[in-house]
Amino acid sequence: MRKALRWLLALTVLLGTLSAAGTAGAATAAPADIKDRLLAIPGVSLIEEKPYTGYRFFVLNFTQPVDHRHPDRGTFQQRITVLHKDTSRPTVFYTGGYNVSTTPSRREPTQIVDGNQVSLEYRYFTPSRPAPADWSKLDIWQAASDQHRVYQALKRIYSANWLATGGSKGGMTATYYERFYPRDMDGVVAYVAPNDVVNDEDSAYDRFFATVGTKECRDRLNAVQREALVRREALEKRYARFAADGGYTFTTVGSLDKAYEAVVLDYVWGFWQYSGPDCDDIPADAAHASDDAIWDSVDTISGFSAYTDQGLEQYTPYYYQAGTQLGSPTIHFPHIERRLIRYGYQPPRTFVPRSIPMRFQPGAMRDVDTWVRHHARHMLFVYGQNDPWGAERFRPGAGARDSYVFTAPGMNHGANVAGLTEGQRTLATARILAWAGVASPAVQDDPAAAKPLARFDARLDVRDVEREPALRP
Repeated sequence: MRKALRWLLALTVLLGTLSAAGTAGAATAAPADIKDRLLAIPGVSLIEEKPYTGYRFFVLNFTQPVDHRHPDRGTFQQRITVLHKDTSRPTVFYTGGYNVSTTPSRREPTQIVDGNQVSLEYRYFTPSRPAPADWSKLDIWQAASDQHRVYQALKRIYSANWLATGGSKGGMTATYYERFYPRDMDGVVAYVAPNDVVNDEDSAYDRFFATVGTKECRDRLNAVQREALVRREALEKRYARFAADGGYTFTTVGSLDKAYEAVVLDYVWGFWQYSGPDCDDIPADAAHASDDAIWDSVDTISGFSAYTDQGLEQYTPYYYQAGTQLGSPTIHFPHIERRLIRYGYQPPRTFVPRSIPMRFQPGAMRDVDTWVRHHARHMLFVYGQNDPWGAERFRPGAGARDSYVFTAPGMNHGANVAGLTEGQRTLATARILAWAGVASPAVQDDPAAAKPLARFDARLDVRDVEREPALRP
């Protein structure tokens, strides 16, 4: 019996030794370079690496299921980028809700926490689109599940805290991700994120346009918009020449006339979203301004190519989502006679090819709004005072914890933490640092001591609003 026990003990020690040796060998064989570690993740492939001082920047493809509920029913390649600083630093997960930029850039939370940044291209924005495209698989849950899988894959490398962020549609995306996968992120910073809970009730936008800015500026804008419709016949002839010269067509919208009105009706909204509050460049006396002055002002702010087939093609996924889940605003124009408006704000269906079926789901945004009100945790929403998209916004309720809504005075769709009032700016910065796990004892004791951990880099830190021509968040 003793011999048998001695033999069993020796065998156990031998197996343990072999196991330790194998583990040591595996550790030795594990790739040390960050590129090799990223490429060792199943489904990740390299598109290119671009140099940037102090960082490594990778453009990658990540294999995703077309349908996360049935992952065996096909895959597609989704672009992601990784701005790598150090695996010991926190990571910011960014999406703009549209195409991903392949130029190295650092979003505001990434600068604040001095961390890594993973950026994701939204599904169905080319080239991150399945072929053929089953549009029924473009919804907010599928997109959140894309983020969840990327996070699960990269968390093995970037094991410190993670924050989700995004601006406009990207802020919406970060919020939806938190709603469906609340255990993934340690915090969310959502910028200028619209929240259209009831698609058919948009009076908040009408109230916004009745009071935003100064009366003088509102009157100037309203007059130019009205004058563009008064001069419709003459300016549409110019539009036809513009389209012919540029090779633009209007099959999706249906006609040049519908596209023209859509561009003109975007004018006031577009000004407040991206410009303002300075109206000095707006014609002061629209009724006596030249056709060139009216055309140039509308084109500069709204963009006459926006509702052509060529202008719409890139944004088909957005309009599809607006017409199936996100909702879209409808506003009134009390300064324009009804006889001058033929179509009004047109629904998203107008801007999506008829070959793509659409059906609106009224409960999708209500579900997210209810969740934010009752369950938000470590969420920060930042809006701009002069941004029309902030008229319908997220508002954490009594059930929320450690969550905030701040408004940057005088700012538009480019609102950020840096533009908040001093008290709100330092509080927001302190909470972001705390959620990322990098708040110093001094900041923990006094939020007024909070400031970004990384110096501002004029090339890397994008502060300008990402302009989306036409009425898009």
